[in-house]
This record gives sequence, C-alpha cells and structure tokens, in this order.
Amino acid sequence: MGHLVTVATCALRQWALDFEGNTARVIESIKKAKELGAKVRVGSELEISGYQCADHFLEQDLFLHCWEMLEKILRDESLHDILLDIGMPIQHRNVRYNCRVICLNGKILLIRPKMWLANDANYFEMRHFTPWLRPREFDEYHLPRRIQKLQGATHVIFGDAVISTPDTCIGVETCEELFTPDAPHVQMALDGVEIFTNSSGSHFTLRKLSVRMQLIQEATRKNGGVYIYANQAGCGGDRLYFDASAMVLLNGDVVAQGTQFSLKDVEVITATIDLEEVRAYRSPVSRALQAARSHAKYHRVQVAFELSSDTEDLNVARGPSIPIEPRYHSPEAEIALSAGAYLWDYLRRSRMSGYLVPLSGGIDSCATAVLVYGMCRMVLQEMREGNQQVLDDVRRIAKYSSDLPKTPQELCNQIFHTIYMGMSKQSSKETRGRAKALAEAIGSYHVDMNIDDVFHAQRDLITKSLQFEPKFKVEGGSIAENLTLQNIQARSRMVTAYTFAQLLPTTRQRPGGGSLLVLGSANVGESLRGYLTKYDCSSADINPIGSIDKSDLKRLIKWAETEYGIPCLQDFLDAIPTAELEPITETYVQSDEADMGMTYDELTTFGRLRKEMKLGPYGMFQRLVHEWSSDRKRTPEDNAPALEPRQVAEKVKRFFHYYAINRHKMTTLTPSIHSNDYSPDDNRFDMRPFLYPSMYESWAFKRIDEELERIEKARRTD
Repeated sequence: MGHLVTVATCALRQWALDFEGNTARVIESIKKAKELGAKVRVGSELEISGYQCADHFLEQDLFLHCWEMLEKILRDESLHDILLDIGMPIQHRNVRYNCRVICLNGKILLIRPKMWLANDANYFEMRHFTPWLRPREFDEYHLPRRIQKLQGATHVIFGDAVISTPDTCIGVETCEELFTPDAPHVQMALDGVEIFTNSSGSHFTLRKLSVRMQLIQEATRKNGGVYIYANQAGCGGDRLYFDASAMVLLNGDVVAQGTQFSLKDVEVITATIDLEEVRAYRSPVSRALQAARSHAKYHRVQVAFELSSDTEDLNVARGPSIPIEPRYHSPEAEIALSAGAYLWDYLRRSRMSGYLVPLSGGIDSCATAVLVYGMCRMVLQEMREGNQQVLDDVRRIAKYSSDLPKTPQELCNQIFHTIYMGMSKQSSKETRGRAKALAEAIGSYHVDMNIDDVFHAQRDLITKSLQFEPKFKVEGGSIAENLTLQNIQARSRMVTAYTFAQLLPTTRQRPGGGSLLVLGSANVGESLRGYLTKYDCSSADINPIGSIDKSDLKRLIKWAETEYGIPCLQDFLDAIPTAELEPITETYVQSDEADMGMTYDELTTFGRLRKEMKLGPYGMFQRLVHEWSSDRKRTPEDNAPALEPRQVAEKVKRFFHYYAINRHKMTTLTPSIHSNDYSPDDNRFDMRPFLYPSMYESWAFKRIDEELERIEKARRTD
C-alpha cells in the first residue's frame, strides 16, 4: 500500500476580532495534526478574523491584522511539512473576498476565494464580500511587502484552481458552496480531484446536522473522493451557535466524526485514507465518460510534496480508517447541549460573575434554569477530563471558595441565581413551591420575595396624579385598566431582576463584585404572538429559549427529568401555563392559551408556515383549511386540530392581526440563541417591517373571506 494519507480537520472556538487568540488556536491545531501524522490540515471559515465580525469586515485594519497573523504562522518552522488550508478575508484589486489560503513550508501556494456566498436568513455575506464569479479562472495576486519577503516572490495565484501533488489532487470548497445545486466539487471530481476540503461557519439549528451530513454523503457517494469538513465551534460573538461536527468522509461513508457540542477550544479529528479506494470507486464507465468529455478543466498548482509514502510509516502501520455510523443527538439533547455550550462561552467571554433568572414557577423559566444547570454539568465533565481552559475559567469566575466545585449543584450555587417575584393576590402557592423545589434540586442561590410594595407604589402614583384608581378585570375594571396593572407588575419584575443582578455578588461578598447576566425566558410562540409586555421580565441580556417552541421545551423538561434526575420537573409539565398577572379568584385563574386565543402548537404551525414556508395570510389559510379540516382522515400520530373552514379563517386572521399590532415589540426583543429557522428575532434574522396597516382591512383578509364564502357555498350545494 503506497497511497495511504492521513488528513486532519478541526473545530476551533474562534471569536470575532480575537486575532491573537484565534491564531494561537490555529497554530495549536496544526501542531496536533502533525503529532497525529496528518499531511493535510483544514480549518474553519474565516478562522483568523473570526466568522462573525459582521461590519468589521468593512474596516481596513481587519485585513491588515489578518496578514500580520498569517505571517506569524508562515514564519513558524514547527508548522512546516504539512499542507495547510487557512481561512481569512483578503482584498484583491480593491474587492473584498472570503478566502482560503493554501500554504506549505512557509509559502503560499494558492488563494482560493469563495464563489457562492450565504446571503439569506442569518447570513449577509454579500454585504461584506463579493463572490468570485469566474469559474476555473485565476489572477495573480500582489502580495503585501511583509509576505513577499517570506514568499521570495511578489505574486501568487488567486482564483478557482486546485492543488496537484505527485500522488493526488486537492480542491477547495467553502461552506455555502456545498449547499448549492451546482456545487464546485462536482466539476472538480470530473477533472480528477480526489480530496475535497470544506471550511465552514455553519450554525446550529435543531435537527440540522443530518441535513449537512446527507449533503456530504451524497457529494462523495455520487462523485467518489475524500471530503474533509471543518466547522467553527461555539459562540462566535452573536446569536448563532456553531456546532462543530468536523468530519471526514470517503466515498459516501463517514470515517471520522468530531463532537457536535463541546467546551474544548481546539478539537482535531484525523482519518487515514487509501487513495486507491477513491480510484476504484470511480471506475464505472458512466462516470468515466462524463469525466472524459467534461470541459471543466482546472489550473493545477504543482507542488513537490507527497501526502502518501511508499515506506512503512505511521499511515501504513495504522491502516485505513474504518467506516462508522454517523452520530446524532436527540432534539432534546441538542437543546440542552447547544444552550449549555453557548451560555458557558457567553459567560466566560463577557467576564461577568454569573447568571440570574426570574423563576416564575412556569415551564419557560424552568427550561431556562435547566439549561444553566446543564451548562454546569458540561463544565464539571470537562474539568474531570482535564480541560485546562475550562479549569482556568472556573477558577476565575467561581470565586466563592478556594476549592473547585465537585458537583453541578456546587458550581450552580456559585454562578447561578434564581429569584421568585410574587404578588400576594396574583401568585399561587403552587408556583412559589415549584420555583423553590427546582432551585433546591439544581443548587441555585434562590431569593423568594413579594413585590406588592413596588406594585402598589406605582398604582398609588396613578391614583394621586390622575384622581383615578385603575382596577383589574375581575374587579370591574376596563381592558385598558386591566392591561395597565398587569404591565406594572411585569415591568417591575424586570427592574427588580436587574437590581438584584447588580447587587447579589456584592451582598454575597464575592471578590471583584461583578454583575450577573439576566436571562430571559420567553418562548418563540409568545414572541410571534406578541404575548409579552415590552420591557418586562422577558427583557434580559440573552434568551436561551427565544427560538424554541413550547412543544420542544416540554420534551426538554421530560428528558431532563430522567437524564438529570430531577423528579420535581414533572410538576412543571402538569401545570397550566399562566402569567399570574391577574388576581386569582374562586372562579378565575389566568391562562396563557385562553388569553392568546390559540394554543402553543397552533402558534408553532403559524410560525413555521409564515417564515419557513413563506406564506402570507391568504396562502396560510389555503393550506390550513385542508390540513386542519375536520373531514380529513387522521393517523394516530396526527395531532392537528379538526376545524371547520370558518374556524380556520378566524384563527389565521387572529394570528396575523396580533402579529402585526405587536410586531414593534420584536425590535426590543432580547437576543435569542438561534435554535429554529422561524425565530422572530427582529432586525437580526426576521427582516420584516414593524409597522403594519390594519390587517382586518387588508386585501389578504378580504381574499380569505372570499375563499371562505366559496368553500361554504360549495359545501351547501353538496
């Protein structure tokens, strides 16, 4: 066997603008790859600058600093004898490109710009970069003076070319290019490229990893070849969490797969490949005929560097990597692990003292608290495995004792604070009890209080200033009075939460006296419906559950009850969701779903159809009048409501009416950890207006009425 090649791919926790830290992690990954016998090392997208620099990519300083960091890598002779695929932004003829820089032994072989940019949903790459629009063409790039001295030349090839070694050929893709219909790897494969690299900044959403995996499997199953996939890990500086999952595939099979959710700053995955397997896999005549007639010929950058060896080296001794089954987490585990990893990144990078959650006794704030507890479990596991970066961060953040925490509850007590803010008439003993039980189970530092005095002070201010005493609905008050009194409580809770977040570290005599970060707990359905008070206790520094629906949150709590061993979580699942902002009487208890006029499951459906399926009011009615029809046959797994056409029309119009009049609230929505593609996070992901005309006077609603009349008329005729 003379064609065994060991390749390495990476998952790096890169931060926006952390030039020195990012470069140190790049260097560490190269050294680890060399120690493992790799001859090729692939890193994540824009790894030197960090992927989430956003409009910093418009600054000239950023490009200068990236070249300064690349120079440091090129000068380090300990990083020689391995082919390097490194990501950074580069300006060529005054145009900004997202590039891969292919290097060997301190020299640049090729600069390959990204050809297809991500420019929808969360991504605005074309705001910052221009795609390379000339397939299989290249220019000469004029190197900066500092790099010319190292290169021994003034220019290097810049464009869509491939690397040719004596034993194989390597082509480069970048992230989005894998997802395009006419992906570059197709034409590269037909022109004899055997190894493909893909450097990504691909974000996490629930149930997405299988899609990414299937695309890579299909790419190599159809074309044959080795696919080396790298991805960023962790929070890069914004709402997105990048879920790593670095992997190597051969001819459609996974031969190496890294972790999806980890607290490690650097993870290097290797696989040993027999190139003869690629050649044998590509032997069918139909593929050979397409390759022979293909006009897609790439310029080959010739490199006198062999990836394989015909001697008995490490690769031969190890033998080819054996195919493995892809690993996937359940959606419940994905929520817990992604949020836990994100929250740890956010805490350590912000250099704050910990987290605080207003714990209401309901399932949403319960879920937020459980996610923080899950974070503490992840941190403890990394400490036990000797993760030095995590150990250093724990010693810096958890300063209450000289000893390191030995259980998640001990760590939770040091960095996590929960606060129950009740009202004597509105709050039930059940919610207060659930909050206390959960705090005890997870070990959080818990404060139990009533805020009646704050509420009555505001109510008395109205009475004295306006000579008018507002009353709740159950006391005979109007809708305006009822909402006013509810909002006083909601906003008082936000002010109280931030007050305690700032003072608790001081009152607990914590060295340094830093503030706590306040976590929100409004789910995606409530935000879509606008079922929250602007600047109430849903306002926070970050919201871990802001793009997760009620159904997934319930599954998370059920999973955590068993996985984390917290029996009291069942009580939260059994409780009826309530804001507890109105007085409880013998005949009335406030209910979220009754207030909203729709169920949480219905809100999930509305959200997905509005954003993911891109349906307006009329299109949504046309679809749901069939899906929710009382006449449709249902399977046991079908939980869709059985409604008459008029009921469907009423629900669709109600949703869009409240969505429109409450859209302004989304402009102040607490940034959410992005977990679903129908998140309503305004001005960050969901780019829609926040001022709408009356929906009940809209043409779309009139068309719904016309369609409804036609349907009902047809039914009467039948």
